[in-house]
Amino acid sequence: MAAFERILVTGGAGFVGGHLCAALAEAYPQATRSLLLRPGERGGHEAFAAAIADLVDEAAIDAIIARLRPDLIVHLAGQSSIAQALHAAELTWRVNFHGSFALGAAVARHCPEAVFLFASTAAAYGASFRDGVLSEDAPLRPVDVYSRSKVAAESALADLLAPRGRLIVARPVNHSGPGQRNRNFALASFAAQIAAIEAGRAEPRLKVGDLSKARDFLDVRDVIDAYMRLIASARDLPASVSIFNIASGRAHRMEALLERLRGRAKAPFEIKVDSALLRPASDIASVACDATRLTDATGWRPRHDIDDMLQALLDDARAAEAQAAKAS
Repeated sequence: MAAFERILVTGGAGFVGGHLCAALAEAYPQATRSLLLRPGERGGHEAFAAAIADLVDEAAIDAIIARLRPDLIVHLAGQSSIAQALHAAELTWRVNFHGSFALGAAVARHCPEAVFLFASTAAAYGASFRDGVLSEDAPLRPVDVYSRSKVAAESALADLLAPRGRLIVARPVNHSGPGQRNRNFALASFAAQIAAIEAGRAEPRLKVGDLSKARDFLDVRDVIDAYMRLIASARDLPASVSIFNIASGRAHRMEALLERLRGRAKAPFEIKVDSALLRPASDIASVACDATRLTDATGWRPRHDIDDMLQALLDDARAAEAQAAKAS
């Protein structure tokens, strides 16, 4: 396993970041660990010291990288919700592209031999999903502002970091599980609504978008396992820029996933399509990726099936609902 002395994580106060920071603290207990937080942002793992700066503040980011000189950077920060990105194009580009550019440029200047893991997205393949389950060799044909900004960031980071560093581009499919409480994500929204209905704090009516779409989903714990394996093997990867899908290879219809959650619910409810939750017509019908390259490089395979993920997500939503009830 690669040894790291100075670790910097961006986006570590979020859903995925919380899981990843815990794993990094356990795997690299002797390292100096820092977490980039926006001014006024709260949260983050207790084993990480806060480094305060806005990702789009190039001077501040440069100063932090110059001071910390990390040998591992895990870049999770960004606009992570496609639904939100559709209504905030300028902010999405500022964070996903300009923020990534500022960070990559600072790393290239001050610690050019560092390992840099960039959490991109399987949405980068976009319209290519109409051809079926995709490997990393599929053409990138992004269809929305979120995925276009991620593709642009991938290209910029490759140009900035490839000469001397080690860039790992991860393209995970949708992931959910314990700790995801942002209702801009479909499964988290379903679970939160069910928990509120069970508690009697909401009408027995669950609002949904288009349930005909099919998506490859992973448990967040499996995505973290993939990230950790890639980090551990970073120095042994054959190329200065390595790209990996993180996926199960199987698409699940959203309607079927909701029915699995309904089967676990402790109260009945009706389902109502909310027009505000519908995506543009260009939204891809089915998304699934092949992760053979990741398995061959690291031995990774998903350990949690779809039912594990859904149960953990619902249990967490119920716990959050109970906490809210106590606080009120």
